[in-house]
Amino acid sequence: YVDDIIFGATNKALCQSFEQLMKDKFQMRSMGELTFFLGLQVKQKKDGIFISQDKYVAKILRKFGLSEGKSASTPIDAEKPLLKDSDVKRIFRYLKGKPYLGLWYPKDSPFDLVAYSDSDYAGASLDRKSTTRGCQFLGCRLISWQCKKQTVVATSSIEAEYIVAASGCAQVLWIQNQLLDYGNVVIEIDVLSDDLSITTNGCYLRNVVIEIDVLSDDLSITTNGIQLTMSNLQERVDSP
Repeated sequence: YVDDIIFGATNKALCQSFEQLMKDKFQMRSMGELTFFLGLQVKQKKDGIFISQDKYVAKILRKFGLSEGKSASTPIDAEKPLLKDSDVKRIFRYLKGKPYLGLWYPKDSPFDLVAYSDSDYAGASLDRKSTTRGCQFLGCRLISWQCKKQTVVATSSIEAEYIVAASGCAQVLWIQNQLLDYGNVVIEIDVLSDDLSITTNGCYLRNVVIEIDVLSDDLSITTNGIQLTMSNLQERVDSP
């Protein structure tokens, strides 16, 4: 897939012009409108694009002989989250029960950049490190997400949340610079957190022991239009 190129535009004439330009410069051929790539199904509709993996899910279920097995509503056992699943059967059962889930990218969604950040505290059972979790949206279009164990051991839940906030702001700044390359200037950006201490003490972030991340975060708040906001994340996710 090294020499495969995916390109698109809001104007079909621009796609045709770019296609002809590439053919004039290189020996290549067009495979038409994108419908499938690296296990992803792409359904292009008048009001948006839907990306899913139901064909891939069906394929791997057949491969491991689990097509006729029971389904599950969650990928892990909510009552025993640390229980080992050596055969990954629980995940396969979840995929069987949710084969048609996917990502929807509507055309008429606003172009506001909004980020969500959250963390657990000392969730890793072996080293008690926390987990950084975040996602970024353009309107209601998901464009990136993160779930990664933190590299330091936070001594409090607020410290873990500060690390997440700094990571979220760094990701938002990167996206902001990417949008500038496309001629889109995004000035005001909301980074939403469900931790009240983060949003009420944004100007005192340097009091935390993670000074480098914190100072970067503080600079973002004052110079790049990033606003840390308290939010009930579940309500925001559930709202249309």
